[in-house]
Amino acid sequence: MTEFSSALMQTTLRQPIEFAGIGLFTGQPCAIQMIPAAANTGIVFQRSDLPGSPEIPAQLQYVSGTPRCTCLLRGTGSVQMVEHLLSAFRGLGVDNVRIDVRGPEIPIGDGSAQELVHLIEQVGIQNLDQPKKILRITQPIYWSQGETHLVALPFPGFRISYTLHYPHSPLIQTQYFSQTLSEQFYKTEIAQCRTFSLYEEIAPMLDRGLLKGGGLENALVIQGNRVLNPGGARFPDEMVRHKVLDLIGDLALLGVPIEGHIISVRSGHAGNVAFAKEIGKAFDITV
Repeated sequence: MTEFSSALMQTTLRQPIEFAGIGLFTGQPCAIQMIPAAANTGIVFQRSDLPGSPEIPAQLQYVSGTPRCTCLLRGTGSVQMVEHLLSAFRGLGVDNVRIDVRGPEIPIGDGSAQELVHLIEQVGIQNLDQPKKILRITQPIYWSQGETHLVALPFPGFRISYTLHYPHSPLIQTQYFSQTLSEQFYKTEIAQCRTFSLYEEIAPMLDRGLLKGGGLENALVIQGNRVLNPGGARFPDEMVRHKVLDLIGDLALLGVPIEGHIISVRSGHAGNVAFAKEIGKAFDITV
């Protein structure tokens, strides 16, 4: 069941935050303002640049697609590339924020959640007057399709174990990461890990103009047995850590933090969202 925790209170930002840049997919200038919100608001996007300023709550029922990112759609309003921002909020324990969005997607930054975390830390987080809701896993929940598998198990905390398997990449091969996550660990070990791609996978997309804002400044690019980015990877296993970052962001669409052990084998955004919907059904959350 979804429970209230008497020990933890809901939170929001202390002050508004501005963040601007380009969109990874469109290459268009994008900007957001993150605005403190009252308890029980959740995370809500608002496309103030569109007629009527449509609102799109960060909820599973509004996921419209997962084309190498997570996209939300409600009525005439849409926003894509939401997972890094949602991951930063969940990683730092921020529950309620209204996000004014000007542009079709969230700015990509450097391809990680690092800049977002720094901005949130600068303004600070404040407690609100309502207890935090916690989704406690009390029995196994699983989802599988092909070679992708996800399981949620009871656990006194929030732990993620992720297996990344890229046998066609001599550099990546298989990477495994397992850790009980705290806010401090997220800030120092997860937030700075960038989205990654094999050069062979993205070259055709670049040729077709599908990644207009992509480059070595906002993604980790791997060719053969080497990283093309100057300075290389930030961790030897930066790739699997970024998958954990994405998984945290996609599971945040449940609207409440999870207490449990999430085990993932080879999942991406589509699998993460499908699995989150299975969890949502088990807890009567609208999906």
